[in-house]
Parts: sequence; structure tokens; C-alpha cells
Amino acid sequence: MSRLRTRTRPPVALALPALLAVAFLLMPLIGILVRTPWGDLGEHLGSPGVVEALKLSLLVSLWALGLSLVLGVPLAWLLARVEFKGKALVRSLVLLPMVLPPTVGGVALLLGFGRRGLLGPWLEDSFGITLPFHTSGAVVAATFVAMPFLVISLEGALGGLKQSYEETAASLGASPVRVFFTVTLPMVAPGLVAGAALTWARALGEFGATITFAGNLPGTTQTLPLQVYLLLQDQPEAATSVSLLLLAIAMAVLIALRGRWTGTPIDRGAVTTPRPAPEEAPAPAPASEPDEGPGAAGAAPAGSAQTGHWPLHATVTGFNRLTLAAEPGTTIAVVGENGAGKTTLLRALLGLTPRAHADLRLGDADVTALPPHKRQVAWVPQDGALFPHLSALANTAYGLRARSVPRADARREAQAWLDRLGVGHLAQRRPSQLSGGQAQRVALARALAARPRLLLLDEPLAALDQTTRAHVRHTLRTHLAGFGGVCLIVTHDPVEAVSLADRVLVLADGRALQDAPPAEVSRHPRSPWVARMLGRNAWPGIASADGLALAAGGRLVVAEALPEGDQALAIIAPEAVSVHRDRPGGSPRNVWRGTVREITAVGSRLRVLIASPDAPDLVAEITPDAAAELGLADGAEVWTSVKATEVTLVRL
Repeated sequence: MSRLRTRTRPPVALALPALLAVAFLLMPLIGILVRTPWGDLGEHLGSPGVVEALKLSLLVSLWALGLSLVLGVPLAWLLARVEFKGKALVRSLVLLPMVLPPTVGGVALLLGFGRRGLLGPWLEDSFGITLPFHTSGAVVAATFVAMPFLVISLEGALGGLKQSYEETAASLGASPVRVFFTVTLPMVAPGLVAGAALTWARALGEFGATITFAGNLPGTTQTLPLQVYLLLQDQPEAATSVSLLLLAIAMAVLIALRGRWTGTPIDRGAVTTPRPAPEEAPAPAPASEPDEGPGAAGAAPAGSAQTGHWPLHATVTGFNRLTLAAEPGTTIAVVGENGAGKTTLLRALLGLTPRAHADLRLGDADVTALPPHKRQVAWVPQDGALFPHLSALANTAYGLRARSVPRADARREAQAWLDRLGVGHLAQRRPSQLSGGQAQRVALARALAARPRLLLLDEPLAALDQTTRAHVRHTLRTHLAGFGGVCLIVTHDPVEAVSLADRVLVLADGRALQDAPPAEVSRHPRSPWVARMLGRNAWPGIASADGLALAAGGRLVVAEALPEGDQALAIIAPEAVSVHRDRPGGSPRNVWRGTVREITAVGSRLRVLIASPDAPDLVAEITPDAAAELGLADGAEVWTSVKATEVTLVRL
């Protein structure tokens, strides 16, 4: 079914000038088409002078394109990726030839590279190179005016490319040059092709700078645009025919680009591949592989060199200020509010951020001074950052190839990792053909195959649905069991923190608020945010003689009080909150009147958010039958009660 579009009639005040603009641009082209002597077109284009000028134009434009690629591609990368003083000035220099009158550009080239210019005498004396009135001078002039088109187009493409792809490639062991040629350039190929096409077309049509700097010598510097200029004086009909040829070439380039000269990077696979299939169950292991017992759950595939053990010790300064130490095989869940410094901590361990610095030791090796690609620290960002131009197998083998493992061995080991994570049957698919869970397992396989000594996972399951998340969580837990290094997992999911981690590191404002086993954090959370993440009510306050003076007002009676004046956090489990329609009698010492604000289902139970003027918001957990018996609904007036023995105070 086609989507209906609402047509908006443009106002006449805008439509009329727009139509005039189109007519203004179209009229000269129509003039060429109407005035072209079509009967003599072949004779004009086949004349010796035109053929010679065309060959020279092609030679000059191709050389100009080559020089623009060699010089312009690194310049575009520098402008897009590196911050340095004078960057605005450099970008202005790139744009200058596009706004400078061509003849002024030719004069500038003469004063720079001419025989009496700044570099001309040195080039002639040292290398015997004379640029003016030589074919090489025409190449220099064409490069000067055409290279900005390549730089601007490619810089735009690089600016639109997420740096997580390049950073992930570096974490897999790829050097900056390898990352540039194997990840960056393939992913910005549309921008590069568009810029190269525009550069070539501009060089082919260059006139003003060429005639000023290189002259108009037949067979040497007389390109096709200069030939048109000469023909206008004696053979205007022939000049029209040659102009038509240049017009046809320019239009062919623009039509071929189809508006892509902005150079936005695209996922080429997403355009031609079918819609991703639903999450599939992992394929069974190949029959040739023996069954895995519990002891082999986390073992590396055969042929892997990942057999060492690497304890972690890191001292982080800057925005994050903490010391982190862990034995091999430890998995640490990193939790905290947004802005607490979780991702900054991971990037500091990778050496990818100026916000924080990590003095990092892995095993016996101090890797603090090493660049990211030499640290053997693998990173899986939240979106996986699978390279869209590579298959799942090539993605997984990328880190091994970056470490100079032979291609056949790398692909064999990569296939083994994919098989272990249940996605071996998808080895030849591109990322755009994978479901979310499949892509995450491939990203994990790629990180493990790179033989890291430290594994960093930034919310690896956040984008998955509940069913897929549970399956991938089980797979991840299985394969972390035998990992010889330390794994840090950033998560907002309490189930992940409890089920995957040996320790939970709670961050607040870049500092370690708590670092303890999951059971300890669950029983005695030292952060209101963590307590709420774990599904508990958390009320901060000041300890008093009989309980807690709440920061939001009111008083809470507890069974075991802390020393008076201590800052503390009261933890109340939702299932310890009783809900009544009338004021309860009996033993509860904490009773409040409130209003139901929200009811949500959590599994087979209901969570009821109750607001009260006498206490902070309180969450109670009850059964659907109890809710029906009480007649609970949004806005209902209720009473809540909590026994003093059900309140746990944690000193902050």
C-alpha cells in the first residue's frame, strides 16, 4: 500500500522567483542545444585540434585527480578527525580556490611557482622542473582549483561517520593506518567517489588558472576549454559543438552521482539486503567438535593463543578518580546514573579520552604509555559497531588479521568463535542482515577472538528485547567463565549486574561509591539510584535516636538505629510495604496516607506507586488479587504501612 502524501501548494511569492531561477539556469543550456550544428557535430569533434585538446584534457584532469587524492584525502581526514590550532584557517585555505577568480588563482600560481616566483627558481635549479608553459603547469593549475571539491566532500563524509567504528577497530589491535584503509575509507567510499568525480569534472573544465599560469600552447597546455576559447574567434559553430561535449560530460557526472556529492556515509548492505530475520536460536555445534563439559565452558577455540592470566590494576585520574584491582576471571558490573562516568572509565582504560587518564597494568605489563591498538584491550560498544562492509566472519577475524595472523588461520579461528556463540551459520552475512541478538553475539565473538587481556562491554544488551536479552546473557555468562582476563560491563539492568558480575562497581560523579559482591550491593546499596535500580525504595536522611529524619520531610522509625547525626539511606523492599483502604491498626509504626499514582505489572505481580504528603514516594508490590480486592486504580486514596523491622539503614 503506497503512502499518501499531502501536497502543499507553494505561495506565489516563492514559487514565481523559484521558477524564474530555474528558467535562468536552463536558458543557456537550451541555447547550446538549439544552436548546436547537429549535422556537422561529428566533423567538429573529430578535427585534429579538438582531438588533441581532448586527449590533453583527459591527461591533465586524471593527473589532477591523482594529485588531489594523494594530497586531499589526508587533508580531509585531518580536518575531520584532529583538533589543532589554526584549523579554521586551514579550512579557509581549502575553500579559497572555490571562491577565488580563476585568473587571480593563475596569477597566484605564477608568483608561487613561476620562474620568478617563490619556489620556481629553486625547482628549476634543483630538479630542472619548469611549471609555467608546460603540461605539468596545467596539471598544477587544475589541481589547485579542483582539489577543494574532494576535500569538502570527503570531510563531510568523515564527519558523518561514527568514530566508534574506528575506535573499535583500534581496540582490536589495528594500527591507525590499518584502521584508515580497512575501515574508514571503505565506509566513506560514497563520499570519496562523489568527491573524486566532481574533482575530475572540475579539472576537465578548468580554464582561467590554466591559461594564466600555463599558457595556451597547442599540444602542451591547450586543453579543451582553451580550444573552445580559440574556436569562438574563428569558428563559433565548432566552439558550440565542443561546448556541447563538455556540457554532456558534466551532466553525465552529476546524473551518475544522483545528488550524493554531500558524501554522507551509508551502510551499503542496508540498501540491497533483505530485512533482518527474527532472532534465531543458535545453531548446533558442528558434529566434528566434541561436546563441551562444564569445565570447558569458557575455553578458547582450538588454535587460539589466549591461554594466559592477566590480573588488572588501574589508577584512574581526571573526571574519574578511583583505583581498580581484580584477579583474572573477574567480571565487574559498572553501574551508576547517567553522567556518573561509566563510559568515560572504559574509554580511559582504552586510552581514548582526554577526560580521564588510567595508569593501567595488565598482568606483568604496564600498558599505560601504549596506544590503544597495542594495549590488548577489546571494546564492545553498545551498538556493537560491526563494520557494515564486512561479513560476520570477516568482522570476527579482523582483530586476528590486525595481529598478523595468516588469513586462513584467522578465518578458521573466527569461525570457531562464531560457532561457539551460536552464529556460525551466519558467517557470510553482512551486519545489516543480522538481527539485534545475532549482531551482539558476533560483536562479542569478534572481541574474544582478538585475544584481549581486558574486555570492556558498554551496555551490550541494552538494545535487545527481553527474550533475546536472556539468551545472549546466558551465552555471555558461559563464555566469560573461562576468560583469562578481567571483564567490565556497563549496565543499567539489575539482572545483568547480579547474574553476570562477581563484583558491582557503583560510580557517582566519577568516584567509586561502592565496590562489592552483588549480594552485598543488593542488601546494602549505598546509592539511592542503585537501590531504585534494584527495585527498592531508598530514602536518604539523618539518623536520629529512634530512626531517620527524612531529607524530604517526615520521620521513619527503625528497629536498629545508627549513631545520631550520621547520614544514612533507608532501604525498604516493595514487598515489605502493606497497602490498605483504611488506616491499619496493630503494630506498624510507620503509617502514611497517600494516593495511587501508577500501577504497573512486573511479572506476576503489580507495582503500585503511592504519593504521600507525609513521606517520599513509595513503591509497593502486591498480587493482582490483592489489588482487585482493594479496588486499586489511579487516584485511589490508600494507607501504607511499613514495620520498623523491615527497614534497613545504610550509613553513607
